[in-house]
Amino acid sequence: MAVSSSDIDFNFNDDQMRLKIRAMEVALEKIHLGGGKKRIEKLHKSGKLTARERINLLLDPNTESIEIGAFAGDGMYEEYGGCPGGGVVTVIGYVENRQCIVVANDATVKAGAWFPITGKKNLRAQEIAMENHLPIIYLVDSAGVFLPMQDEIFADKEHFGRIFRNNAVMSSKGIIQIAAVMGSCVAGGAYLPIMSDESLIVNKTGTIFLAGSYLVKAAIGESIENEKLGGAHTQTEISGVCDYKVENDKECLKTIREMMSHIGESEKAGFNRSESIPPKNELNKVYGLLPAERSKPYKSKKVLECLLDNSQYTEYKAGFGKTIITAYGRIDGWSVGIVMNNREIVKNAKGEMQFGGVIYSESADKAARFIMNCNQKKIPLVFIHDVTGFMVGSKSEHGGIIKDGAKMVNAMANSTVPKFSIVIGNSYGAGNYAMCGKAYDPRLIVGWPTAEIAVMSGAAAAKTLLQIEVSSLKAKGEKITEKKEKELFDKIKNKYDLQISPYYAASRLWIDAIIDPVETRKVISMGIEMANHKKEIERYNVGAIQT
Repeated sequence: MAVSSSDIDFNFNDDQMRLKIRAMEVALEKIHLGGGKKRIEKLHKSGKLTARERINLLLDPNTESIEIGAFAGDGMYEEYGGCPGGGVVTVIGYVENRQCIVVANDATVKAGAWFPITGKKNLRAQEIAMENHLPIIYLVDSAGVFLPMQDEIFADKEHFGRIFRNNAVMSSKGIIQIAAVMGSCVAGGAYLPIMSDESLIVNKTGTIFLAGSYLVKAAIGESIENEKLGGAHTQTEISGVCDYKVENDKECLKTIREMMSHIGESEKAGFNRSESIPPKNELNKVYGLLPAERSKPYKSKKVLECLLDNSQYTEYKAGFGKTIITAYGRIDGWSVGIVMNNREIVKNAKGEMQFGGVIYSESADKAARFIMNCNQKKIPLVFIHDVTGFMVGSKSEHGGIIKDGAKMVNAMANSTVPKFSIVIGNSYGAGNYAMCGKAYDPRLIVGWPTAEIAVMSGAAAAKTLLQIEVSSLKAKGEKITEKKEKELFDKIKNKYDLQISPYYAASRLWIDAIIDPVETRKVISMGIEMANHKKEIERYNVGAIQT
């Protein structure tokens, strides 16, 4: 039987995607070791579990979970030996059948000290808890602020102090916070567990105080051991600072589970859900659908059919604004509104060819109307990015592309239903904004290993920057040969390509995670489930369409 060119392309794409997924898995295996095997062994010898071991014992067995920010800090702070995972592990999961978010300091990474990215990751966890009225559990084991970088973590609005501000805000909103002191908890960090609703402390290994024994000696001349200064006996039986004294990590986690089992139900947002039906196509078929060569068009609707229940959807304005697909469907039973960039080359009503992945005026207009319809119907929105940006040139400008793009951004930014973003390919320039990039408060934003987030593609950026560089050198009287020009281009492109990779984005928390494409349905389903915890109180007019 002859093998068609489409089969060859599919198999090649499939192979390339699997290689990217395996590379991601290898990187995660290294990150999961935190500070390394020797430090893990040292932790075990002191009678403590690692952050990941603690989380695994806390969460309900055989249930789904989503790790947020695993790649945070990747490739950063190398002058200090790095900061794997940002020195903290953050997971959305289930404790006693209740969805919650768990934040655990990784004491194998610089004793759990707070780097700037650690603060950013902790704030992201609190943001998720506040947006979705999700209980949050802190497993504290930290030496406090990483002093060599204190100027980048201490005093600004989104720095260390914001954590305690959020503790107070969550308490006022009735969002449950439980904190366990399972190691060091010192200086300003001591406020976090005590500003939570309830706190636990592990005997002999947990300590909490505003200043440790060395600083106390230096400040007031008092000599005292840390255990007597702020150990479990002191802080539960003398000061009453902590609420529960437990003997070891396992008892601590068991007690938290018991506490979670008593929590009552709150009123839900009421998002529509029916029985979950798997897609007709196997989920991993998406591996072969995305071209390894980014510039090639592909059938975006085939990708959509791998994600939606029963591979079924109702397309809104199917014949209009074809470079964006807007459709109603279901994911794991949840009703969703899909806004997806169409990467096929299409024809508009005038018979004109339109490039796939580009947002034209009519596409932006359609998307804006659809977003408002979903708000009216209380349907969560899922944005699937593979966008190069808005259409440029005199024809588009004369047609009012800026005005139409503004409509879409306005409707999306003011949307009151939960928004989720999946970056499967390109997410360039203003296209990233219109498709609900990180700046527009998606409840979760994740990328496939094929994701690229930047102002423009590496090649386009390199060509633009090369022209500027060549002009500058020529102005200085330098002769630019073809070879020299190529060297400059490659140097610029290589640097830019590094910055547009999903790992660069994930290390800086522009996205919450890099995921295997087959995990997409789980991420969206768990995301809507957590959004459903918060009853919608306020409704806003997301803006009228202006003609």
